[in-house]
Amino acid sequence: MGRVFGSRHKTRWPEKKSEDKPVEEILKELRKHIPVSAGDYRERSLKIHGLICAKCGREFEQKDKHLLTVHHKDGNHMNNPANGSNWENLCVYCHDDEHSRGLLGDYLRGPKKG
Repeated sequence: MGRVFGSRHKTRWPEKKSEDKPVEEILKELRKHIPVSAGDYRERSLKIHGLICAKCGREFEQKDKHLLTVHHKDGNHMNNPANGSNWENLCVYCHDDEHSRGLLGDYLRGPKKG
C-alpha cells in the first residue's frame, strides 16, 4: 500500500516499482510537452531549426544570427510548443514579405463592394 500523508488527508501515493523510470528521465519527458515561454522560443527555434531561412534558404553564422527571426506559422505568438512545430526561422527580409503579402493582396483587390 502507498504512503499516507497526514492524519486528516488520506492521500495515497503508489509504491515505487522497480521498473519505474528515474526522476530525471520522467522530468525530461514532461518538459517535452510544456509550452516554451515567449522569451525562450527564439533561441529554442534557432537550436531546433538551425541558422537557415526556411523560405529563401540563406544560411547564417553566429555573428549574423540577429538577422534571423522566428515566424509563428499559425500567427499566434502565444502558441509555442516545445517541439517547435509552430515556428519557422525566416530572415528579416522573408519575414517582412510573409507579413506584407496579405496587405498587398488587399490593396490590389481594391475596396470591398457592397
